[in-house]
Amino acid sequence: MEVAYRIRLTAILDMTRFLFKQGLPFHGNDESSNSLNKGNFLELLDWYSLRNEEVWKTVNQNAPGNNQLTSPKIQKELANACATEITLVIVDDIGDNYFSLMVDEARDASIKQQMGVVLQYVNKNGHVIERFLALVHVPDTSVISLKNAIDCLFAKHKLSLSRLRGQGYDEASNMRGEFNGLKALILKENPYARYVHCFAHQLQLVVVAVAKENRIVSDFFQYVNMIVNATRASCKRRDQLMQHHHDRLVEQLEKVEIVSEVLQNVHDDGASTNNRGIVPSLIDKMENYQFVFVMETGWEEFLGEVTSFCKGNSIDVPNMEDNMPIRGRSKREGQFITHFHHYRVIDLISQEMLNRFPEASTELLLLVSCLDSRDSFSKFNIHKLLRLAELYPEDFSGTEHMMLEDQLATFIYDVQHNDDFANIRDLGGFAIKMVDTGKCTIFPLIYRLIELPLVFPVATASVERAFSAMNIVKSDLRNKMGDEWMNDSMIVYIEKEVFATIDNEAILQMFSKNANSPYSVTSFK
Repeated sequence: MEVAYRIRLTAILDMTRFLFKQGLPFHGNDESSNSLNKGNFLELLDWYSLRNEEVWKTVNQNAPGNNQLTSPKIQKELANACATEITLVIVDDIGDNYFSLMVDEARDASIKQQMGVVLQYVNKNGHVIERFLALVHVPDTSVISLKNAIDCLFAKHKLSLSRLRGQGYDEASNMRGEFNGLKALILKENPYARYVHCFAHQLQLVVVAVAKENRIVSDFFQYVNMIVNATRASCKRRDQLMQHHHDRLVEQLEKVEIVSEVLQNVHDDGASTNNRGIVPSLIDKMENYQFVFVMETGWEEFLGEVTSFCKGNSIDVPNMEDNMPIRGRSKREGQFITHFHHYRVIDLISQEMLNRFPEASTELLLLVSCLDSRDSFSKFNIHKLLRLAELYPEDFSGTEHMMLEDQLATFIYDVQHNDDFANIRDLGGFAIKMVDTGKCTIFPLIYRLIELPLVFPVATASVERAFSAMNIVKSDLRNKMGDEWMNDSMIVYIEKEVFATIDNEAILQMFSKNANSPYSVTSFK
């Protein structure tokens, strides 16, 4: 009986693995024996048992009525065993290393506020790793509640807040006020858990702000939106666009004729009175120097490219030295600026984007730039790197700080004359090469100095991807999932790479331990 139980349980686990990996639902609306569609889990088990005689003899009618292992309770216990094993592997991989915390929030299909938690760290091979830790339902989004949720999560997985060296949140989030409060609470407890604003969202906010402030750029995006809507308003026009793209891809993209030709067809086919009225003005707008100018990027080379493009497409190019009236003022007021000044102002506004990244200009990131390995470590500066170590007194004692100065001098001579480090282009590759060559052991303090900036959470894209996965795991048709089932499903679905390294035996052991199974898995190994 114990052998049959193990065969049956292993088969059930195999079904569970497959469904979790694909993010598929388990249950059907009608799971009765005479149902034509009993749901993915039971249907897959039936299909598998018909092709495996050993499994067939131990499942369905051949299994004891009170021990068929097909109930939702068993599935949830197996899911928890899978998620627990994955998390154990992740926590073990982090070990005593530094790590950073990335947090974001989103609503799920049942309108619950969910907080996604991702950890970033450098593993023993020098690779920067991002791992999904948990999805936590936060009905109360106050600062104290968020901090308590983080504390409970860390305690559950035996993670030390003292090893936290970075924290990152999406500043575009609706909860940014609460996250700012969470950031402050964590910094109060651990001043070395430095906050780095997500660069991707900084860029997004800057682009939106600059576009809104500049009328020309704002008009450009409005017209682009109108052009796209007019082009894709019908299947016929969409097919025309795809056909042009297929037939004359290179030529049409270079001349930007694809969209204008389809717009001309919109005008000619007369399908919509509204379209016929607006399309001529959209075509005129596209065949305008200013529209092309905003669409391109750069300045000196860029100005030449815009001029060349316009001449090649019969678009009038203004003389940059000619005067033009200031927008919003009449010609009679006599206030003019040159075309050069007008378009150069647009370029200067875009350059000001650099000034809107306050975090990127902090002392910390400037010091980190001294570790840039390009051009034979031309930016390497011992005094600045010693200053970087001073910012982390918890990680560099007074004695180690003195030792670091000697190591830095020896290290820079070593790597500048070592071909293994000649083609390193980024800090991540630098750390990997340090491990591969054993330099991390020879220069442990320098490797520690490299690890610290590698855990800076400069982007929260991994949390955003977790929410994309959440929409697959918990869809509108599966909106009654409980929080624990949801969290376990998310961990298994997102961390497929880790899950693939865990064999059935470890999961069965965890299941037997947690589920109080009547049979010990170890007794019939």
